[in-house]
Amino acid sequence: MGDKADKMGGLCTRNAFLRRVRGALLQGVVSMRMGTRIAVGGLSLTAAGLLAIADFEGFRSEAYIPVEGDVPTIGFGSTDGVKLGDTISVPDALNRLEKDVRVAEDAVRSCVTVPLTQGEMDAYTSLAYNIGKTNFCGSTLVKKLNAGDYRGACEEIKRWHFAGGKSLKGLVDRRENEYRRCIGEVQ
Repeated sequence: MGDKADKMGGLCTRNAFLRRVRGALLQGVVSMRMGTRIAVGGLSLTAAGLLAIADFEGFRSEAYIPVEGDVPTIGFGSTDGVKLGDTISVPDALNRLEKDVRVAEDAVRSCVTVPLTQGEMDAYTSLAYNIGKTNFCGSTLVKKLNAGDYRGACEEIKRWHFAGGKSLKGLVDRRENEYRRCIGEVQ
């Protein structure tokens, strides 16, 4: 079904989505100098950044509680309006992912006042996607960033590896990836 739906122009499977993103990256369709800082309003998440978020979040077709005390989550980490018992198809989850990424990008744009590299934008968008606008905008990371302490802001990413009062390996790994994107080691 995925290939048939793909030919009709729809993203009906996660694999089809990931194939398209990887294909764009391999063809060089998505390219940008990663070390140049530009106004945050002129940046958006790259295909590589989107793929990283989707891979870290993983896909779940049924709402679940990721960590005790957390909120119900579905699809690729979506939480808005989700209730336990909800289900979602892959195409609907991809649409939610796109909407949720826009919210995370807007969070970065709304509280970051300094220019960013593309890697920094990708890293901060991923973090904001995961921790939410309020936590992101109120963080020490944003204070350091807006004061021009770019390296210190990137270092702050690694502090966000707790959920339910416990350090989680998945969050440690994700934060390490975001940190490496932030300092320009991963593109």
